[in-house]
Amino acid sequence: MLSYEESLKILKETEALLEGHFILSSGLHSKHYVQCAKLLSYPKKAEIVCASLCENIKKNFSKIDVILSPAIGGIVVGYEVGRQLGVKTIFAERENDQMILRRGFEMKENSNVLIVEDVITTGKSVLECSELIKANKSKLIGYSCIIDRSNKDTLIKDKIVSLIKLKIETYKSDNLPEELKKTQPIKPGSRNLYK
Repeated sequence: MLSYEESLKILKETEALLEGHFILSSGLHSKHYVQCAKLLSYPKKAEIVCASLCENIKKNFSKIDVILSPAIGGIVVGYEVGRQLGVKTIFAERENDQMILRRGFEMKENSNVLIVEDVITTGKSVLECSELIKANKSKLIGYSCIIDRSNKDTLIKDKIVSLIKLKIETYKSDNLPEELKKTQPIKPGSRNLYK
């Protein structure tokens, strides 16, 4: 399994860990932004990272029938984890501001479902996916991601199995550090992509 330092090195090499002034999906500002799509654009590095995540998943979950990922960020990670574990993989996508299953995706009743995401921060998207699992009379066995950015304020109260946990400082717009006040923020997330 990759160490924290090895994982961080890959994130920096692939420019998946960005520095600047960012507005996160939560509306908070940060000096750092994790853009896993950059990591995932390097298939061999993504395979290595996901293999290490799979080792951690196997240590924590015994029977997985389905992997469910939220679109857009979780699709590639979910696919690669499913491929490596030999598990059916599906994704949920947003329609009318609500996560739904489309494209004929389904979960059989009583399936053991693992939610896999690229990055978990607030937990909003994965919790929406957990509601889909309940609605399909299946069982949520847990949450997994490459990068766990959650903190004590996360909406998820269950354990998150991740490759790496990053603590990234966030700020309200009325309490920005001087260096962030001097730079124009960018909003790189996908949550409001279609608004």
